[in-house]
Amino acid sequence: MDPLQIRKRCPSSRFQAIAVLPDYRLDFTLRSTQRRCGVANVVPSQFDSVIGALYRINSTRDWEVLDAAEGFKKGRKRGNRYTRSVTMVKIIKPTGREVTAFIYMGLLEKSPPPPSKAYLSQMINGATYWNFPLNYIESLIKIKQSIG
Repeated sequence: MDPLQIRKRCPSSRFQAIAVLPDYRLDFTLRSTQRRCGVANVVPSQFDSVIGALYRINSTRDWEVLDAAEGFKKGRKRGNRYTRSVTMVKIIKPTGREVTAFIYMGLLEKSPPPPSKAYLSQMINGATYWNFPLNYIESLIKIKQSIG
């Protein structure tokens, strides 16, 4: 969601829309050694949904950089932290149409740490920048406030 991070990793990326991933929920099921905290993941959950920023990435090199940043290597049988899957998402504005998109789904870890306030601030800033629905931003703020 962070516009600065995606532009740094993937200069060819172009924001397309805010999109909803139905029947998933946001959770923090992975440990980031770089950030030293739990990081976001999407987990199947009937009747829930996750809102995200939909980007078009036009460069093969950018896909390679993004895959590496997410701990995914195509064709590797073991050792991936994430899988890259194709799924349907629904664009919120202006059309409401469904489109196919790639998503990264992390492997579930036992006892990951909570996200840091700095990491959640980055998520909140991205959601605010892209003008996500207020109730979704508020839910991220509540998660941040619940961290000791």
